Amino acid sequence: MTATAPLAAPGGLAASARRIAPLAWPVFVGQVAVLAFTTVDTVFVARYAAAAGTPLDLAALAVGAAAYVTVFIGLMGVVLGIGPIAGQLFGAGRHAQAGAQLHQAAWVALAASLAGSSALAFPQPFLALAQAEPAVAQRVHGYTSALAVALPAALLFAAFRGFNIAVSRPKAVMALQLGGLALKVPLTAALVFGAGPLPALGVTGCGIATAAAMWLQVALALAVLRRDRFYAPFALWGRGLHAPSRAAIGALLRLGVPMGLATLIEVTSFSFMAIFISRLGATAVAGHQIAANLMALLFMLPLAIANASSALVAQRIGAGDVADARRLGWHGLALAVALAAVVGGAVFAARGPVVRAYTSDAAVIAAALPLLAWAALFHVADAAQIVAAFVLRAWRVAVLPLAIYVLSLWGVGLGGGYALAFGHLGAAAGAPGYWAAATAGLTVAGLALSALLAVVLRRQRAV
Repeated sequence: MTATAPLAAPGGLAASARRIAPLAWPVFVGQVAVLAFTTVDTVFVARYAAAAGTPLDLAALAVGAAAYVTVFIGLMGVVLGIGPIAGQLFGAGRHAQAGAQLHQAAWVALAASLAGSSALAFPQPFLALAQAEPAVAQRVHGYTSALAVALPAALLFAAFRGFNIAVSRPKAVMALQLGGLALKVPLTAALVFGAGPLPALGVTGCGIATAAAMWLQVALALAVLRRDRFYAPFALWGRGLHAPSRAAIGALLRLGVPMGLATLIEVTSFSFMAIFISRLGATAVAGHQIAANLMALLFMLPLAIANASSALVAQRIGAGDVADARRLGWHGLALAVALAAVVGGAVFAARGPVVRAYTSDAAVIAAALPLLAWAALFHVADAAQIVAAFVLRAWRVAVLPLAIYVLSLWGVGLGGGYALAFGHLGAAAGAPGYWAAATAGLTVAGLALSALLAVVLRRQRAV
């Protein structure tokens, strides 16, 4: 198979959906496999904690996962600056130049991992924010130390993923992500609960299993790039890793840094909820961890549509078909919002059985259920903001979305949630107050980013 950009196929929403779906569904499956890493951790550690008669390991997972997500997702956003750049080059038929971007993204990933792994190996700032008790802090440190080993592999694989989505090759990524999950599940079970000569490590075992799975994925990704003839036009091999290019890395960082900061704000507005909610006690943060994991699972569908829409828009921009690029962007946004309304409503209706599938602890169930009262509106707003942001990135618009995220997600969501949760605006609302403010922040972000996208597309029409 040769690497060729898809041709334009103008039409209505149904026609655009047929173009988005072949790219979106492998991305969705792969992202669910990635999220399943955390889901597996949550389920196994919840059962381990229940058997131990204490939620300490589950509380440590919530704080440690928040720390890892904060570090990894922010740095991953910088690496994924490769997507719009490689997508436009691919759409223009400049395959060797698109391939060169993967080498430069690898250098960015390696440099970023130095800082990120150091932050995970020494998680004291996150522990201070969480005001974690010593028993929880000890468990967090073991978990994040293992994830510090996983981070370089995770960032290198992010470069591989961003490049493959940009050139409409998501199935290769999906296959490797499913392979990583196939290793992750039994290894996590063995390390968390103990098996044979392996001791029961609790939450630390989750981090070790993640590190092993991530490095396996990177090794297999290199083999795919070398052996699959699809990649031959991109001239990826011949003289090893290309030398760093100041111009190429500069272009990637000009787009990737605001993307990474925006992603960091998006993630910290949510992950810091876990850190602050942990101040309310282990039961409160355990309930939040279940609700957060469930909403993250729902988020994979609009995120897949966002990735697919952004890649196709970038390709059409590179091919010079601006009208088709505009159409695909709008249709991707409409499709994601419609599906989110259906899925969010269904989860809201079935929230009781869903939460009980995670845990049988009555206190944790009681803490989680009120948080999912916001599920439908939260999910629709989340879908709107992520698709609009990704389509804007395809047009290389990343700075204004960053400002929108600061005001809406940090200002309204995180700041407003803190004020509601801890009684600075009246009676303390606890964790439900945080979720109410987070939903409001996402709604503001979704509306503002959609309006910005309308302005950008109107200007492109005029040009």
